[in-house]
Amino acid sequence: MNPIPLPLAEVRCLIVDMDGVLWHGEQPLPGLGTFFSVVRQLGIKVTLVTNNASRSAADYRAKLQRFGVAVSLEEIITSSQATAAYLAAHAPHARAFVIGESGLLEALSTHQITVVNDAPEQATHVVVGLDRGLTYAKLAEACLLIRRGAEFIGTNPDTTYPAERGLVPGNGATLAALRAATGVEPLIIGKPQPEIMRQAVARMGADPAHTLVVGDRLDTDILGGRRAGLTTALVLSGVSQVSDIGQGEIAPDYVFPDVGALAQALERAQC
Repeated sequence: MNPIPLPLAEVRCLIVDMDGVLWHGEQPLPGLGTFFSVVRQLGIKVTLVTNNASRSAADYRAKLQRFGVAVSLEEIITSSQATAAYLAAHAPHARAFVIGESGLLEALSTHQITVVNDAPEQATHVVVGLDRGLTYAKLAEACLLIRRGAEFIGTNPDTTYPAERGLVPGNGATLAALRAATGVEPLIIGKPQPEIMRQAVARMGADPAHTLVVGDRLDTDILGGRRAGLTTALVLSGVSQVSDIGQGEIAPDYVFPDVGALAQALERAQC
């Protein structure tokens, strides 16, 4: 744990994961409505940050609306948006072969990154996000391009993600296949790398000393927060459980059953 974690009374900004924190698939998790009601009342800024690259920010806003929660597009950052923003800043002339879904393709288009799936021989980068239409042909093309020198970028490393029926393969499983086939390590933009956290902090104009990261995975959310120098809170509504904390070196500063319990703790501390 951090030697002096941020007191809950001093939290002014929150970076909050979504899958496993706010919902499982199409099922909202306990405390979802309470959480947003309390943080709005307290005037705490929120940015929702997800490693899932398959959907757009508009998709997530619509999903929250179905759960009775209103958020703005500016309050959502997906790993696809973070990846596209990174490329726009560091390789604006990139030509990308993409494994991914509409959320990633939309983000790349918004940031004017050229997608060359119809002419993969032109690719300078291979960008890989969650793709539930993944085929062997896509994997083979990506493998050949990486072996020829295209830069290998992964939106996020999650090997699984929580769905209604349980944990299912995530983008990390695809990255693992390409890593095994090429011997090349991808550049990861999403959690646990700090890039997406830094973008969230910058978007809110937040002071890192008063920002709390909330997530359900030790290996992505909590580690990503720690690498960005932020205080972290684990909720037990998703992947990681209390028994996992003692199994490695990654430890959160706070642990709560769910976001409803976190909201109650923030309300007690700040009222």
